[in-house]
Amino acid sequence: MTLQPRDRRALALLVVAALIWFAADRLWTADSPAGVVVPAGNPVTLAETRLAKLREAAATVASKDEIVKQVTADLAPREKGMIATETAAQAQARLLQIVRGLGAAENPPVEIRGTELNPIRPLGETYGEASVTVQIDCRMDQLVNLMAAVQSQPEWIATRDLRVLSANAREKTVSARLTVSGVVPRRLVPEKPKTGGPGL
Repeated sequence: MTLQPRDRRALALLVVAALIWFAADRLWTADSPAGVVVPAGNPVTLAETRLAKLREAAATVASKDEIVKQVTADLAPREKGMIATETAAQAQARLLQIVRGLGAAENPPVEIRGTELNPIRPLGETYGEASVTVQIDCRMDQLVNLMAAVQSQPEWIATRDLRVLSANAREKTVSARLTVSGVVPRRLVPEKPKTGGPGL
């Protein structure tokens, strides 16, 4: 049986196509990492499945963003008492301003003889604590009034430490060191320097 020229051409093309297919399959298998199984199935179905998973992930991200926005909005009114400033120095300046204002409101005004700015330190996991120490000379009742006034401020501030250094019985005055602290954003707390491993 002899093949027509047309059949010979078709057979030759079939052999060439089979060789190309075989070579491509070998190359594909050689390029695949060892142990990686190439998923079988309809590529369109696989693409649709992957797209569905990506859509689910995107929907989750959007809902998480909404939750964060809602929590932030709910938290804002509760954090009005926080000393919200851009820098630690501004937070300490605000504390000094409050203490000086309360001292000036006393009759006679409470004299602040010295100030000391303390480092910002962590307050739990969410906030920081700024504090200032002032040295004052005043009557004992004025000191009590000043401490009560600090506690009644709308800001989240409180007296953290009080040391009476000396007293003048004749003039009924005391010299005291008073530390006032306030709640600040956590971002104002300086990061601890990273320590290197052995041999660094």
